[in-house]
Amino acid sequence: MPRKLLLPYKSVFSHFRAPQGLHDSLAMNAARSGYRVFSANSTAASTELAKKITERLGAELGKSVVYQETNGETRVEIKESVRGQDIFIIQTIPRDVNTAVMELLIMAYALKTSCARNIIGVIPYFPYSKQSKMRKRGSIVCKLLASMLAKAGLTHIITMDLHQKEIQGFFSFPVDNLRASPFLLQYIQEEIPDYRNAVIVAKSPGAAKRAQSYAERLRLGLAVIHGEAQCTEQDMDDGRHSPPMLKNATVHPGLELPLMMAKEKPPITVVGDVGGRIAIIVDDIIDDVESFVAAAEILKERGAYKIFVMATHGLLSADAPRLIEESSIDEVVVTNTVPHEVQKLQCPKIKTVDISLILSEAIRRIHNGESMAYLFRNITVDD
Repeated sequence: MPRKLLLPYKSVFSHFRAPQGLHDSLAMNAARSGYRVFSANSTAASTELAKKITERLGAELGKSVVYQETNGETRVEIKESVRGQDIFIIQTIPRDVNTAVMELLIMAYALKTSCARNIIGVIPYFPYSKQSKMRKRGSIVCKLLASMLAKAGLTHIITMDLHQKEIQGFFSFPVDNLRASPFLLQYIQEEIPDYRNAVIVAKSPGAAKRAQSYAERLRLGLAVIHGEAQCTEQDMDDGRHSPPMLKNATVHPGLELPLMMAKEKPPITVVGDVGGRIAIIVDDIIDDVESFVAAAEILKERGAYKIFVMATHGLLSADAPRLIEESSIDEVVVTNTVPHEVQKLQCPKIKTVDISLILSEAIRRIHNGESMAYLFRNITVDD
């Protein structure tokens, strides 16, 4: 029987802080306990989260080599035996998304052919999660990626704050969709001195449920930005008008469908009072920051004296650091699900919250066959 990996229970989630230290008798050899942790990233910057997780587990990263050949192909070599063990692959997604996906697929397949017992992917930010709906004559790429991961040999996935919770239905194996909100809520309470004078803001009606959850937990007010400046996913063509209606299209003489009225957004407005208060905009992903910058300008005009942006995944693509630095936003707080050290050097307004604690605890519980319910305490559908 493999020995179970144990951590000090009381310190695991006490105020969401790391334990002061792991007792020597609890830091057991991972290989002897029947599990190993690998990083599928080929870049050093992307392995930082994996190192933090293994440090909390009292384990070492599995021995492997992941690199790109001169012709651009990805090669993965496993340098130790994994036969009959539970293998956890930690894969953070840097800017080169497609290379990261191939690294994960190839490593999973290599472990499968090496007779690993279970292969669990730890993917804090799941790529292509925004492509989870049909757009015009496109495809649901997220469903395709889920099928590819299953085919490669993954048997379980640990992820965090999926863009759409329905994505879990794309998989043929279990998915644990953890939440970063407890860590972000703690940051608000501890790092924003006058947070009692704050209001939680949704930058579009689509983000209102998440904002409402934050507002209710912090006992704060809620504001929603609505109007013509916003462009949400619901406004995009979802493919149901395919083929498009033609001006001279032939209509069956007996068929008279009611005409759908065209959408017309009202002038920009803020529903809720933000005058003389701290505005905290919450969302799951911050990538192209133009909409956040525009929301900050509107809130400034309405009297907010300080503006924070809180998000789980800080992709911060393109000119995001420069735009944030030049905007009315005072601080952008994201977790380390995605590596963004370069962006932090370009913009000191960007702050990071570490979520390695909950990921390491999820790994421990899955390996030991323990319930995951503790990690979802007080979590509702809207979180």
